[in-house]
This record gives sequence, structure tokens and C-alpha cells, in this order.
Amino acid sequence: MTGTLRRPKRGLWRRIVDFALTDVNTLVDGGLDGAAIERLEEVLLEADFGVDVTLELVEALERAANRGAIATEGDLRDTLRARLAETLAAAEPPAGGSPTDSPPRGDGPAVLLLVGVNGVGKTTTAAKLAARLQAEGGRVLLAAADTFRAGAQEQLRAWAERLGADFVGGTPGADPASVAFDAVAAARARDADWVLVDTAGRLHTQDDLMRELVKIDRVLGRQVEGAPYERLLVVDATSGQNVMNQARQFGTSLDLTGLVLAKFDSTARAGTVVSVVRELSVPVRFLGVGESPEDLEAFSPDRYLDKILAPEP
Repeated sequence: MTGTLRRPKRGLWRRIVDFALTDVNTLVDGGLDGAAIERLEEVLLEADFGVDVTLELVEALERAANRGAIATEGDLRDTLRARLAETLAAAEPPAGGSPTDSPPRGDGPAVLLLVGVNGVGKTTTAAKLAARLQAEGGRVLLAAADTFRAGAQEQLRAWAERLGADFVGGTPGADPASVAFDAVAAARARDADWVLVDTAGRLHTQDDLMRELVKIDRVLGRQVEGAPYERLLVVDATSGQNVMNQARQFGTSLDLTGLVLAKFDSTARAGTVVSVVRELSVPVRFLGVGESPEDLEAFSPDRYLDKILAPEP
């Protein structure tokens, strides 16, 4: 399934031009002056590139301008794009492809584990992943391992019914790891290709819930060799640098294989993608760009850079 990534309102490049490059002739006459550098830093920080990435980008642009490599607005955009592309290339997916690529089949279905804090959109993301996998010909089972939040089971069950996917849940207050266990057993019995395990939202400070997450992961590994095939951290793209904190925190308990940035269409904080890759070496795997089942796009560095650096009118 393919789609077109929607451009955030007033994209990054437009903000750079409007706010930081009041006069592109300064690039020709002697590079970026102090005021332009400060304005550029402000734009990048507001877009959540983070301090380290912002400083690296600005220093690279300043060096290029000072040696005469930037003489036009287009030169500046191309230089910025090349630097960002270099950063994004530093973290490639473990298997070199999408989480929905067919994994090696062992003794059971491929298992994807979705984790994250409360309210980031894990359940909706699970449904979108299911829709994507079904469109590619896979049989999917959705597992509701959130047995505590009121309505969590019903929400995922409703998605399963809407999509025509299999579903396994548990009784309120049941052990989430037992739901994961039952889901894999059911997937085997029904010859499902994929099991998507939706977990309860939790904070890193909730030690008991983090241990519970590790237990779910361990149970899945005992059920299917190599499971989970993917451990995807779902984050809210509008939460800015909190994304970094969440990735660090969950990464201490689980070996994360990638991030899903939900609500990416609602934010101008495009720099979060680069910050995560640069500082944590965790690849971004999908962007949520809407509420419909098809509004989940496999992350493409080239398409991402095309959109955030588009020379808008």
C-alpha cells in the first residue's frame, strides 16, 4: 500500500525562508551573519531538531556558506538536505526493510508488539498495520493485551470486526501475558500470518507495568522463536522532545526495533524524526497521517525530506 505524505502546514523550509533568510544575498556576500544564524537556530529548535542536531546543521551550513558553496536559496536547501540525509542514513531498519515485509517463517506467525505511553494511538496504529498487512495478502490476528483500560478490548475488537481480522482478548484484569500466549495459540490454529499485540499504555516510572511488558515480550519469545519480530514504540509526533524521552525510557526495558510517529499530519515538529535517529539510532518505521485505516505510511527518508524542504510558494 502506498500513499502521499501530507505536508504539514507552513513547512520547515518556508519557515526558514520567511524567518531566517531575510536576505539570501548575505550568503553570497560573506556567509551567514550572526543574526541569520540565531534565527536559523530558533527555527530548527522550534521544529524539534534538538540542540545537538541543530548545532551540527547550523555549523555545517555556516562552513559551506563561508567557503562559497552556498550562493542561492537552492544551494542552501540542497546543503541542508544532504546533511539531513546523511543523518537519517545512520539508522537503517534491522532487516533493511519495512516491518510488514514477510519475515522468515519459523514455527509460528510473525509477531509485532506495540508499546507506548497512554493516549498516543497504539490501538489505532495496530488497526492501521492490520489493514496494511491484509492489503498485502496476510491474515492478521489482533490481540488486546490491554486488560485494564476501560473500553480497550472493545475498541480493538471493533477494529477487528471492521477489518475482518481475527481477534483475541482477555477478561478485565487478566494477565496480559496470558492474552499474548492465547493469541499466538489462536493464530496457529487459524493459520494466521501475523499477530499484532496491543499493550496498555504505561510510563517508565511504573516499574510493575514495565516488568509486565518485559514478561509479555518473554512469553512471546517462548511461543515463537525470534518473537517479537518487531517491537514498535508508538509515539505522538506532536509531543516534541517527549518523543526522545519515551524512546530512551522504553529502550532500557525492550530492544526497540523502530518507532511509529502517530499524528504526524498534525505537527510542524518534523525534526523529531531526525533527533530520534541521530541520538538513539532507532529507525522511524511509519508515520500516521490521518484517522483512516489507510493513513499509515512506511517512512521514506527521501519522501520525508522532499516534503519538509519543499520550496512552497
